[in-house]
Amino acid sequence: MKILVRGPALTRTGYGEHARFVLRSLRQCEFLDLYLLPINWGESAWVWEDDEERAWFDSLIKKTAIHSQQRGQYDMSIQVTIPNEWQQMAPVNIGVTAGIETTKVAPVWLQKCNEMDKIITISEHSKQSLINTIYEGIDQRTGQSVKLKCEREVEIVHYPVKKYDKLPKLDLNINTKFNFLTVAQWGPRKNLTATIEWFVEEFIDNPDVGLVVKTFLKGGCLMDKYALRGQLEKSLKKYTNRKCKVYFLHGDLTDEEMHSLMNHKSINALVSLTHGEGFGLPIFEAAYSGLPVLATDWSGHLDFLYKPTKNKKGKEKLRAHFAKIDYDLEMIPEHAVWDGVIQKDSMWAYPQQGSYKMKLREVYKDYDRFKSQAKKLKKWILENFQDENQKQKMLNNLVSKEQQEVLADIQSMFEEINA
Repeated sequence: MKILVRGPALTRTGYGEHARFVLRSLRQCEFLDLYLLPINWGESAWVWEDDEERAWFDSLIKKTAIHSQQRGQYDMSIQVTIPNEWQQMAPVNIGVTAGIETTKVAPVWLQKCNEMDKIITISEHSKQSLINTIYEGIDQRTGQSVKLKCEREVEIVHYPVKKYDKLPKLDLNINTKFNFLTVAQWGPRKNLTATIEWFVEEFIDNPDVGLVVKTFLKGGCLMDKYALRGQLEKSLKKYTNRKCKVYFLHGDLTDEEMHSLMNHKSINALVSLTHGEGFGLPIFEAAYSGLPVLATDWSGHLDFLYKPTKNKKGKEKLRAHFAKIDYDLEMIPEHAVWDGVIQKDSMWAYPQQGSYKMKLREVYKDYDRFKSQAKKLKKWILENFQDENQKQKMLNNLVSKEQQEVLADIQSMFEEINA
């Protein structure tokens, strides 16, 4: 079976990691004939590691180029990107998306969903946004009312945890005793200005507390660094009597370095004042690293921040294992509208300033309680989001068990003939 994977597999982005997850999952089935068509993702940085996996990606890309020159066809396409970029490229087409961070998707997403044979997304929030969005209109030819909605099956496959044999040491040059970390691209949805300014207002007189801001605008170049430094200085300029520290961390980090950051002895908790997430990879990594998390109590990251817990009567229910930041669900701002992706009439979460500051204070003053809670969450995530299990789940959703068995039988038959 010839399978084409189309996605930003070489970029250091969430969708890049999603594409690599799909490829790693498919690689488990040795009977599949895989091809890779890499695409860009904005102006993001690219993966530069020279390792076995990158060599494998490069071999798939080369094979795809040759196959294309020979006008070769595919049995299936798997497209890992936002739905408005999906195309019918083979007899069977599967769309893989992180979904949307707001309450509804654009009409073109639904149209493209209905052109696919199946859809795989990353969280319950993303799934509900897809299946609950409905547009009503009038068919100009018949005059009858029509509804546009997702008509295809939508499955959820979460990201897996990652394990590393050896982590590099990071010299962060931090001199404060207690430090929060935030990891996000500088943009409207991640809400970094409020994250930083409200943190400073809470700890303005405390020289023992710091906030490490790991961020970027478009990539890891010097121009990006200088532009961001200017943004940070602008946000902090008005706090003339500030005693708390804000550290700026910029540049590309490998997966191992990011994991080392989450486990650094100087980092005590991770905070995300996000307006919404499809999944939230940095939050996920912090959670399975045992780092206490403060986050908006809405959207995709709730899939792993709420853990099943039994009450005194033995009844199991989902319980938050993080510092929940209250929010108001309201319309997105005009500057966040992205035609064909983020709808003008959609909503996302606006974290409440008072709730955020209160949770910062609670985690700082009652750290042992939140650390204990984080350890329990870590154990549960490591047990339920294992790499092998999630890759097998992804594989089974892309290529059914029956298809895998048929391919195995065909392979065995050829081996017997050749023997």
